[in-house]
Amino acid sequence: MTDKILDRNLVLDAVRVTEAAAIAAWRQMGRGDEIAADQAAVEAMRIALNELAIDGEIVIGEGERDEAPLLYVGEKVGAGGRARRIDIALDPLEGVTLTAKAMPNALTVMAWAPRGTLMKAAAGYMDKIACGPGYPPGMIDLAKTPAQNVVALAAAKGVPADQVTVCVLDRPRHADIIASVREAGARVRLIADGDIAGVIATSDPSTGIDLYIGQGGAPEGVLACAALKCVGGQFQGRLAFRNADDRARAKRLGLGDPDRIYDLHEMVKSDAIFAATGVTDGELLDGVQVRGGVMHVHSIVMNSATQTVREVRMKKPL
Repeated sequence: MTDKILDRNLVLDAVRVTEAAAIAAWRQMGRGDEIAADQAAVEAMRIALNELAIDGEIVIGEGERDEAPLLYVGEKVGAGGRARRIDIALDPLEGVTLTAKAMPNALTVMAWAPRGTLMKAAAGYMDKIACGPGYPPGMIDLAKTPAQNVVALAAAKGVPADQVTVCVLDRPRHADIIASVREAGARVRLIADGDIAGVIATSDPSTGIDLYIGQGGAPEGVLACAALKCVGGQFQGRLAFRNADDRARAKRLGLGDPDRIYDLHEMVKSDAIFAATGVTDGELLDGVQVRGGVMHVHSIVMNSATQTVREVRMKKPL
């Protein structure tokens, strides 16, 4: 084994972890029980992590220790000892409701990086804007209106604004964003849930999504940043405090400035590995499927050190 923090073995290990969680969640798909689906994914992911030769610390997880019995922020996982010391950000089931209702785009997601390099985002909300690779640095700007960002991207892409598509989470709080995007002449692609998948979609031309704009979970923002860092995309985030508890948590982590805009490299300070596995079918990944007594599992794994994206298809007899 090499002494590199993010070597090839860790890339493959990341996929094994998200695969285990996806298979466990899939067994609960369509059963209408969100708690059972989430719990199955959490338990499977924790078991898989503890089998690895890592000294891992959860920095983005299921919540603080008093909120989550497993995969809580600060929990140590892996073999420990002299193993590689890494930060771990994870969402054992991105799209709990999607899984319970057998709806598209449910994923299991994880990122890891050298210890001390992933932003410890509080369990609150974040205003986000993201685009894929190939654009001038600083092209997107969270301080500008959605319409201004649409115009900037269209100019960089060399197309009229009506050929730009913006992904937005379908929530009442996004009414002004949607109106601004449409005012600029762009299309809006609304998604019901799963904003990690929405952000990552900007990096894949086959999805037709150019921009992601909206407010979603802050922990999910860090995970999405890790993915975009692997492909050279852009991301900006600004913490959105809903109440005094959100502010107190952020302040404890040194993130108390409500006006500060963080860019991708502030949120993920070093090279990172990102892995995701499909639970239900979606635009990025196929869901777990069984055909002819064989289970088919579809994943992607990204490595920012090599700027590579691998598609992994695993087959496993039932």
